[in-house]
Amino acid sequence: MALTSNGAISPHSEDAGEIAVPLAVVLDSLEDSKAEDIVAIDVTGKTPIADHMIVASGRSHRHVGAVADRLLRDLKDNGAKAVKVEGLNSCDWVLIDTGDVIIHVFRPEVRTFYNLEKMWQMDSAAQVELVV
Repeated sequence: MALTSNGAISPHSEDAGEIAVPLAVVLDSLEDSKAEDIVAIDVTGKTPIADHMIVASGRSHRHVGAVADRLLRDLKDNGAKAVKVEGLNSCDWVLIDTGDVIIHVFRPEVRTFYNLEKMWQMDSAAQVELVV
């Protein structure tokens, strides 16, 4: 598995009893559910909303939903609390916010349209790594 250029991730905060989920848990879950084109972006210092953003694709609506469901189960099994989810009904773009890590799971056409990687990579391409 590949991580961002910072190596192992140690979360910077645990607010109000929330347990921060390691980036490795998210990446392992996405790989296990056969998500495609997984990109990890270190956004530390670029935004206060998260430390890492993950962008991945599913092959279809059904695959996007399955990837998101599996990730939500894995997050819960690893002690994540107060995980927020948007878009699970349509499964074009599912956003999962764990606090320190924000995960976007797209259908390929929707991912291409919004092109989030380009927006968040503008400062440093070295902080972005494709997970194979």
